[in-house]
Amino acid sequence: MYDAIVVGARCAGSPVAMLLARQGHRVLVLDRASFPSDTVSTHYLHQLALSKLRDWGLLDRVIGTGVTPIKHLNFTYTGIEIPGFADPIEGIDTVYCPRRTVLDEILVGAAREAGAEVIERFTVTDLVFDGDAVVGVRGREAEGTELEFRAKIVVGADGANSVVAQKTGAETVRHVPAAGFVYYSYYSGLDWGMHHRTGFGEQQFGTWPTNDELNLLAIIRPRERFGEFRADPERHFQDVFDDIDPEMGRELRDAGKREEPWRPMRYPDNYYRRAYGPGWALVGDAGYHKDPFTGWGITDAFKYGEVLAGKIHSALAGEVSMDEALAENEKIRDTESAGTFKLTCSLATLVLSPYYHAVFSATAKSPAYIKKFFGLIAGGYPGEEFFAPHNLEQLYDEVGVPAGQRILTEG
Repeated sequence: MYDAIVVGARCAGSPVAMLLARQGHRVLVLDRASFPSDTVSTHYLHQLALSKLRDWGLLDRVIGTGVTPIKHLNFTYTGIEIPGFADPIEGIDTVYCPRRTVLDEILVGAAREAGAEVIERFTVTDLVFDGDAVVGVRGREAEGTELEFRAKIVVGADGANSVVAQKTGAETVRHVPAAGFVYYSYYSGLDWGMHHRTGFGEQQFGTWPTNDELNLLAIIRPRERFGEFRADPERHFQDVFDDIDPEMGRELRDAGKREEPWRPMRYPDNYYRRAYGPGWALVGDAGYHKDPFTGWGITDAFKYGEVLAGKIHSALAGEVSMDEALAENEKIRDTESAGTFKLTCSLATLVLSPYYHAVFSATAKSPAYIKKFFGLIAGGYPGEEFFAPHNLEQLYDEVGVPAGQRILTEG
């Protein structure tokens, strides 16, 4: 009997397992993949995510892989240009975008080092119930051997298509249709730094350096254009860069060399699922997913994985009931992620609402508010403060926006 079984060993599952194992709990981690292995991802680690890695003793390992440090961001949205970077957050003054082949192996290794048992290439096919309560999992090893494991709590960290969510019937409590799709790959020959640029005509490109002196280049387009795009991705990818920034488009054509196959990401819709029930909990994309536009997937996996591990530990230690612990975890997740979810869903449409257009146009004219903007993006400045009407009034006063053009609230 395990204290906890974690289904899924990537950015949400391994931290949960590691933190529980460090508290002395008996933990089993199951994943259908073997590591190192790749998965589609934005790669982006916000400063908040890096502070978690530092606290867990893993940041130096990530930096030691040779991933390029980033200290300046170029954010453009339909003609509004906001270059800059956030002030240090918990001492972190740099961001990184490591390959998932690198990051996930470090996380899985840390879970093992903490004492968690990890079984790779194991596919969970069903849950074991005692009445309404989940008491374990069933699945098969790569060789086909069927196995069953029991635990006091089963954590689904197995992504948007979570088996744990499906088998428990976890209810979707909020749903916003996906707006776009992503195509990306890795390029040599470019030294662009980090750009996040949305142009007119519902198109966006992003560039950021990663491991092995490569740059990840990505585009986002509306979902209904996916079929047309995949018919000739090379041409359409180049077209997005040419349309948004002709100079960068020329450099891509002349100097950029694609080193790996295309990675298309036709993301699922944005949603919150019920995060727990008798004997089970969800974390990461299994419980809460939003568009990749703001790159918050890994950071949220770390943040709420740490919260969940702490709540499960308190229950296993007898401080509160498991139901109370998991209910509090869900409350924290839903409350603290609401602003990021709302902003992401809006920006991902690739068309600014009048409210966001007014706010960001004013922000671009204020060096002080630009710092707050990047603090918001990095997770160090609360959204409720950034968008607070009294703060926006001060911003509009500072940059001279006429009273009739000021929008203080959305809707």
